[in-house]
Amino acid sequence: MSSSAIPDGFTRHTRRSGLTDPWEPLYAMQRADGLSLGLRAAEAHANSRGFVHGGLISALADNAMGLSCARQLTEISGLVTVNLSLDFLGTARCEQWLEVRATVRKTGRSLCFAEALVLADGEVCARASGVFKVMLAAT
Repeated sequence: MSSSAIPDGFTRHTRRSGLTDPWEPLYAMQRADGLSLGLRAAEAHANSRGFVHGGLISALADNAMGLSCARQLTEISGLVTVNLSLDFLGTARCEQWLEVRATVRKTGRSLCFAEALVLADGEVCARASGVFKVMLAAT
């Protein structure tokens, strides 16, 4: 795979927000147990040392876990992050494929729990867990 290739199974992520717009293009892949978000890391994603910034990793992990939970719930108006925890285990650098692979662990009437692995060219560089408050749709 060339350094600019997008891995098989990923397509352009269609959900946009003001926060993630500067990071485009973002890619997504649906899996049975969750959603993966990915991007090809560039200078705009890096800190002064050339590592992908932890804030970007945190935001993408929050996004991937929340979207994964939302896809398993019905009759909700949305989710709100209650808790987000990240452990940085390594680094991601420019030109690497960054994938946030989220997995739903449990859904309930009021809370949803998820985890994510963050991979840089397939190597784990962070892990995340999140708890999300379920916002019920108005009836």
